Amino acid sequence: MTTTATAAVTGAVPGRLAIIGAADVFQSHRSRLFGLAYRMLGTRAEAEDLVQDAYLRWHHSATEDIQSPIAFLVTMTTRLCLDRLRELKQERGHYVGPWLPEPFVEDEVPSAEMQLEFTEEVSVAFLAVLERLGPEERAAFLLHDVFDYDYPDVAQMVGKSEPTCRQMIHRARSRVRESRARFAVTEESRERVLARFLVAAGTGDRHAVMALLAEDVEYMADGGGKAVAALKVLRGRERIGWLYHCVARRFVGVTYRLTRVNGELGAVALMDGQLFSVLAFKLDGEHISRIYNVRNPDKLTRVALRDR
Repeated sequence: MTTTATAAVTGAVPGRLAIIGAADVFQSHRSRLFGLAYRMLGTRAEAEDLVQDAYLRWHHSATEDIQSPIAFLVTMTTRLCLDRLRELKQERGHYVGPWLPEPFVEDEVPSAEMQLEFTEEVSVAFLAVLERLGPEERAAFLLHDVFDYDYPDVAQMVGKSEPTCRQMIHRARSRVRESRARFAVTEESRERVLARFLVAAGTGDRHAVMALLAEDVEYMADGGGKAVAALKVLRGRERIGWLYHCVARRFVGVTYRLTRVNGELGAVALMDGQLFSVLAFKLDGEHISRIYNVRNPDKLTRVALRDR
């Protein structure tokens, strides 16, 4: 038990943590729980609601004999995420067009603690790949490879046997490799390539756009049926070059600006100064291999851009 939790125990309610102490314990781990929930569920609203649910359950179950509050809380959050993912599976099956995670933009990441939870393994490309995993497979992989829990702990948290968890994690790793860049990309190179791409996209110069794309490039746009967006994944330089050529002419006044999206350099598109979409990218060397365009207004409501 943590020092905070031990100090909070009073004789008024035997076996229980004082309300203030229990709240302090939970708050000290909130960012970690949110980081897990966001990676599991892919949307901030869902993650925030689930963490609040976890808090209410913790408030009613926190006792002195919980040896490791963080293990208890992570297990509870994991189980709640698994239940919610099973519910979301049917909902997302009826989603209009590709589904992408709700992005975090640098301008509005809420706190230093939250930023620490987003220093690695939270890119849009990574989260998009996680969507292809089953709920338990996703949970086991995240707990072991991202949050560094041992196999026995993962098995207990997910509610599966240790051999089963090992198999799930092994399968997940092979799929997640798709989100890794095949060639190393420095921050300077990434900024240079994306800056050139945004200029080309803004002018609709399809040849300049194509020159910056990998041969097997893919484009995913999430409009959710509420904003104009491609309903299928687009593939190939030529097709995506023409797409940006048409976008520049249809949406006159759209401008682009570099910013950090889910911990990586990405971009926002603005229409007359208002947020139009959020763009994330995967780069391989000097070429863009994946473009993720979030246009669903429901996923942009929390993005608060600073005036520049």
